[in-house]
Amino acid sequence: MAGTAKKKPRDKRAWYQAASALAMNAWLPGWLKGRIFQGDIKGVCVPVLNCYSCPSALGACPIGALQTSFGGLRFNLSIAEKKFGLYVIGFLGAVGSVVGRLPCGWLCPFGFFQELLHKIPTPKVRMPSFLSYFRYVFLALFVVALPLLVVDEFGFGETWFCKWVCPAGTLQAGLPLVALNTNLRALVGFMYYWKVALLVLFMAAMVLIRRPFCRAVCPLGAILGLFNKASLFRMAVDDEKCTRCDQCLKDCPVGIRIYESPGTPDCVRCLKCVSSCKFGAVSYEFLKKREVAEDLRVTSRA
Repeated sequence: MAGTAKKKPRDKRAWYQAASALAMNAWLPGWLKGRIFQGDIKGVCVPVLNCYSCPSALGACPIGALQTSFGGLRFNLSIAEKKFGLYVIGFLGAVGSVVGRLPCGWLCPFGFFQELLHKIPTPKVRMPSFLSYFRYVFLALFVVALPLLVVDEFGFGETWFCKWVCPAGTLQAGLPLVALNTNLRALVGFMYYWKVALLVLFMAAMVLIRRPFCRAVCPLGAILGLFNKASLFRMAVDDEKCTRCDQCLKDCPVGIRIYESPGTPDCVRCLKCVSSCKFGAVSYEFLKKREVAEDLRVTSRA
């Protein structure tokens, strides 16, 4: 009788995603009070897109923190303050150097949300690969250039990506805070409706396309993806074993062929390709530990 291979942690990824979302948003009183958590740990960045203004968020979103650093840079220089946001840059560099874009696949609440919506049974659409370059445009323009160059009379820039684009902020913070805090409802205007409309459009795209926000818009994914080829955690493909059956493509939440470029910045290191490859061609390596799929070796019992 054929035996069944024991499930690996990579096969339980959804549980890790759910646990991560709960752990980073564990201040439940925020939902009762309609206010955001302001404890001492609030200034500590988390390695994923998780809105600072979510009522239950315990940490800071690195993209929001990065925009704030660039937005205040000119003012700080004008008063001879050498504050360059090195903590945020160093944090992202450290995370990227160790695991690359792995937090996108295992820890990000908004990535998890996209995958859940995509499970809704509808005809699916494949996203053109060139759209993945747009996330670098959003990074350069909304996170760096506009906060740094467009400033008020005091020399302060705005958090443009959070304010005008980020649907995660609308979902996690904008909608809940307006629903819970009656004082905020009087302040609702064009920007709020713009962000809600943008969220609805993204959600519709998520049903049809695999993680479209992560692939085409997310500036955090753009930053961490740059480390994929050089991080300590690496993907690998054995060309001699790979049959180009494209099972990895069918199972991949970001729609890539891992055998074309194991270190591609698009890969979120979810490891579904390792589990789905029946020939043991796909593997990952971290701290000298290497793991592959079970391939076709199925244990038999008398």
